[in-house]
Amino acid sequence: MIRKFLSAFVLSLTVALPASADPLAKDVFGSARGPTGGKPVAIGFYSKGCVNGAAQLPESGPTWQAMRLSRNRNWGHPELVNFLIGLSQAARQVGWPGLYIGDMSQPRGGPMVSGHASHQMGLDADIWLLPPRSLNLTPSQRESISSASVVNSAGTAPSRNWSPSHMAIIRAAARDPRVERIFIDPVAKVAMCQMETGNRAWLRKVRPLSNHDYHFHVRLACPAGSICREQDAPPPGDGCAEAAEWIKNRIDPSRVKPVPPDPNYRHPRSFRLSEMPRQCQAVATAR
Repeated sequence: MIRKFLSAFVLSLTVALPASADPLAKDVFGSARGPTGGKPVAIGFYSKGCVNGAAQLPESGPTWQAMRLSRNRNWGHPELVNFLIGLSQAARQVGWPGLYIGDMSQPRGGPMVSGHASHQMGLDADIWLLPPRSLNLTPSQRESISSASVVNSAGTAPSRNWSPSHMAIIRAAARDPRVERIFIDPVAKVAMCQMETGNRAWLRKVRPLSNHDYHFHVRLACPAGSICREQDAPPPGDGCAEAAEWIKNRIDPSRVKPVPPDPNYRHPRSFRLSEMPRQCQAVATAR
């Protein structure tokens, strides 16, 4: 049913482009100010996809605020919006007023004009690691305030900003069956590995990744009815030894064997519209 709907969507909404006019996908998706109508469908892959029928996370709510409103990236599949609101409510149980929500997706997903390689299907969101000081920030305040790193300046141990409440929120997110991955700095991962004294199964979803010490990145699995491809499952085990290796490599970079760059890799910002999934070409150009 979903595939039949999308086929009709493509036929009815695709705009024919002259052979000489094949714009960068990031420019087309980045210029869309609002979503398409119709059924919510995540399409493609996290780093090469889009979302039809996206929902907007309201700019403010009782337990959350969307940050950096000028980016217009507080959009996602309705499943993501529901997840974020629920997690912000859970944050109150550990003493936080709620959550500051960073980038989600653009109104129609797709490659962004700056920043992320993923966040394209409306299933990714960055959640600040800063406990909210206020949930009544003005739009201008949301542009100027910054999050706080939970890792020390050497990148080898938690900073004084790290707390058990951070772990409680991340654990709540990881235990949600809709979540496929959580990305956070390896220092935070190791700290949680050391703190967990009960069921460790949720730690498998938490994957170490640099540049994630100010926020953690939540990625949902493909919702029912979508036509997207998920990542391979994480390796077996809790992943704690792997995260510890990341820190050892930071302390002694000589341990790291150089890996030649992939000559075939292209950043999603370089994709032309014609290189995106056919359904995404229709989503991008729908009126």
